[in-house]
Amino acid sequence: MSTHAKRERLLLADLLEAAGPEAPTLCEGWTARDLAAHVVVRERRADAAGGLLVKALAGRLERVMAEFTEKPYEELIQLIRTGPPRFSPYAVKQLDEAANAVEFYVHAEDVRRAQEDWSPRELDPVFADTLWSRLEKMARVLGRQSPTGLVLRRPDGRTAVAHRGTPVVTVTGEPGELTMFLFGRQDHARVELDGDKEAIQLLHGAKQLGL
Repeated sequence: MSTHAKRERLLLADLLEAAGPEAPTLCEGWTARDLAAHVVVRERRADAAGGLLVKALAGRLERVMAEFTEKPYEELIQLIRTGPPRFSPYAVKQLDEAANAVEFYVHAEDVRRAQEDWSPRELDPVFADTLWSRLEKMARVLGRQSPTGLVLRRPDGRTAVAHRGTPVVTVTGEPGELTMFLFGRQDHARVELDGDKEAIQLLHGAKQLGL
């Protein structure tokens, strides 16, 4: 049975292939080639990927990233499609789903939404609920540095508190759009913001959201 992570992985590979190595992405300073190298390094080079979270390893990550960006673009795409090697924790389907369903969704949208003619994807209800479930669990972490109080709200009224504080801004949108917003892609998320005007401007321009 296919998982959300697997489907998003294959979609990401297709989008990267279609875009070409020099295409822009929503990841600041990264082309499609850089993004592809990041995905491959993250699940194939655990010795370097720790630099994503640990500053002491950042230098090693930078060197390994440089090495992988020099690989043929087609090879990077194929490595993404084939998935993690056996020794990777992500080779376990449950861990892959837990760690990568959101990761690959966001990166697929990083490729799609960097194009001028993009439009929101219509997600199937099960996947939308999966994204919402992850947001509920991750909201406090992703929103911890929000400059305002922050509440996420689905169109059906369900809410999740991402940051306690005042003034409060409520961000309303579908789970996929709220995911992009909370992962720092505020300018490319189709959401509605409700609250004090100055607080909304402060939140919309915040660079602290996301990991």
